Amino acid sequence: MALETDKQNPREAKKLGGKFQRHDSLYGDAERVSGTGYHGSEDNWARTLHLAFQCIGVIYGDIGTSPLYVYESTFTSGINNVDDLYGVLSLILYSMILLPMIKYVFIVLYANDNGDGGTFALYSLISRYAKVSLIPNQQADDAMVSNYSLETVSAPMKRAQWTKKMLESSKVAKLVIFLLTVLGTSMVISDGVLTPAISVISAVSGLQQKAPHLKQDQMVWISVAILVVLFAVQRFGTDKVGYSFAPIILLWFLFIGGIGIYNLIKYDIGVLRAFYPKYIIDYFKTNGKDAWISLGGILLCFTGTEAMFADLGHFNIRSIQLSFSFILFPSVSLAYIGQAAFLRKHPEHVFDTFYKSIPGPLFWPTFIIAVSAAIIASQAMISGSFAIISQSQTLGCFPRVKVLHTSKLYEGQVYIPEVNFVLGFLCVIVTLGFKTTTNIGNAYGICVTSVMVITTILLVVVMVLIWRVSIWLIIPFCLVFGSIELVYLSSVLYKFKQGGYLPIVAATILVTIMGVWHYVHVKKYWYELEHIVTNKDMGELIQAHDVKRTPGVGFLYTELVQGVPPIFPHLIEKIPFVHSILVFVSIKHLPIPHVEVAERFRFRKVESRTSKMFRCVARYGYSDRIEGAKEFAASLIEGLQSYIEEGHFMTNIQETEAETTSITESNTRTRKASSSTVYIEEALRPSETTDLTQPRISSYSGHSSGRISEDQSRTIAEEKQCIQSELQKGVVYILGETEIQAGPNSSFFKKIVVNYMYSFLRKNFRQGEKAFAIPRQQVLKVGMVYEI
Repeated sequence: MALETDKQNPREAKKLGGKFQRHDSLYGDAERVSGTGYHGSEDNWARTLHLAFQCIGVIYGDIGTSPLYVYESTFTSGINNVDDLYGVLSLILYSMILLPMIKYVFIVLYANDNGDGGTFALYSLISRYAKVSLIPNQQADDAMVSNYSLETVSAPMKRAQWTKKMLESSKVAKLVIFLLTVLGTSMVISDGVLTPAISVISAVSGLQQKAPHLKQDQMVWISVAILVVLFAVQRFGTDKVGYSFAPIILLWFLFIGGIGIYNLIKYDIGVLRAFYPKYIIDYFKTNGKDAWISLGGILLCFTGTEAMFADLGHFNIRSIQLSFSFILFPSVSLAYIGQAAFLRKHPEHVFDTFYKSIPGPLFWPTFIIAVSAAIIASQAMISGSFAIISQSQTLGCFPRVKVLHTSKLYEGQVYIPEVNFVLGFLCVIVTLGFKTTTNIGNAYGICVTSVMVITTILLVVVMVLIWRVSIWLIIPFCLVFGSIELVYLSSVLYKFKQGGYLPIVAATILVTIMGVWHYVHVKKYWYELEHIVTNKDMGELIQAHDVKRTPGVGFLYTELVQGVPPIFPHLIEKIPFVHSILVFVSIKHLPIPHVEVAERFRFRKVESRTSKMFRCVARYGYSDRIEGAKEFAASLIEGLQSYIEEGHFMTNIQETEAETTSITESNTRTRKASSSTVYIEEALRPSETTDLTQPRISSYSGHSSGRISEDQSRTIAEEKQCIQSELQKGVVYILGETEIQAGPNSSFFKKIVVNYMYSFLRKNFRQGEKAFAIPRQQVLKVGMVYEI
């Protein structure tokens, strides 16, 4: 049969041309999902406008509160020449237009992964078009799966084909893309520390305008108190206050925009000449190196830009384009213009520009809204850090942590207690250590520009491989946006000793953790893949150890999506008993955001049709929530019963088709149809797209078909009743407690990584039963050592 490769010994057919071959149809079928709509796919204008209002409070808190500290961070030594304000304002305006607006709002947002955005979404999008994943769980027909790939690479596009082959054949290229993704993710997580610190301390500093006796240290402690409360309430989830943020941020935009117009008219309307880009050139000619250094403060005007892309999953492209173009950009631009006009007359107030430029009667309302907006900006980045770490964990790039879903409506809203504590602790330390927005801004700028550069690199890959854009459009894109971002990055790196070291140190630690964990995760997968137990091996194993069946249902967890893991024969050798119903469960995360519940499970029988042993792949997207143990078991058993019913029905159709073909062709049989060799796998050849969740309707009729239906209905009922009966006797979750060690011939560096670093992470993060919310009294752990 075409799909009998499951019976082949993996050590005999393991490699062909240096690549591991798939063993059975479940390997490929586990990837199949149907097309589904996503949040960003709806093009209803009423809904788009509603989303445009909502996203104001979710993704613009950070970039919208930048007017609190940009001029202070730019003119760190004061304003020596008021004409410099023209150049600085021009840089701010054109940086806002080029990077957040043109690059992100009108280009990057379209590089989404079925509606989801962010660094990991770009990585998953690329990994579906080219096999860049370091884990060997992909196959050639990935590109044919609906909602898994947009379209196959067109043959005439030689550049796209060359890029695809290069990425798939080069281990270095795969590693570079992975490291860029992890580095970008680490920088965004660092933002979760720096955004609350700089936003809150900037907003609170306004108190000194009304209470000049308060000193900077006292301002810092007030900020720390607010931060402690902010991180303490994270456990309640953003959904509790959710979109009530939008009116506050909208009010903030109205205030700063209105105050900007007031200052422009009152002080110097002539600052509008900053729209003439010549002033940028004049600024650099006049100030030279000092102008280049000041870019580290100017770039703070577009902090939070990445949030527009990362939070795309809750909105749609059009809603962000509308809200940015007609709400955020006009109001924030007016705020910067008004402050420049104010500083033209009062350059001595550059270190408290925002609050000094507020008209007296509006001070307290603006202060209250400023503090609220700073908290909202912090909330967005903290929640974003939780979501990114959750995605990293599902893709095998982060140790297990406790992920709590705080919203029934929005799956992306999660809370991670351990991470929340670490972020809060580091944020307090940064606030107490740096004290001023200038020093924090030096660290903040590196995070912002680094993520932008990484996004540009990954987007170029998307342009070449997926969009297949003309090279004459890609080159200008790289030259314009890449050069601007690199210049900004060079400026903040110059201030490495003044705080710039902080995100680099933090990112180094995070990249090390994620890199070590993923490295061993990949090695472990390869070890199990090379030692899988096939159906033939299973039969011999069970006979050799005279395996007995014990009442109940057993779920043996494994990461493999093909074959039976080596932990099973190890278990049988020690305890020659298995449950009456045994299911090998593999939790697989596909490189897509969501998988429909109806398509969650894929089953296959193990060893024989009467063994009552099954393999199951439970497919999840990287944004999907894994259910609790009871809910998961109930869904799996329901899916298993459906599989049994549909499996018998499809096998009957195969037999009926064979019988009809035999009669039609004068008893010349064209294929074997004995019960010992007809498996449900045969009904799903690689070239077919039959969905196991949709029963096939036979076109044959007559007493033969009816007789088979009656016989099989009785068998189906008996099997389903058996499963239900065993389920009532109890469920046991069997987890492999594998200890990973470097092989005796491994290098010294590998032994350090595997035996010490990975071992430390594994022992100090959550164990398997906690990650899957499995009751302890139902867990059976099987210990085994893997030498990789």
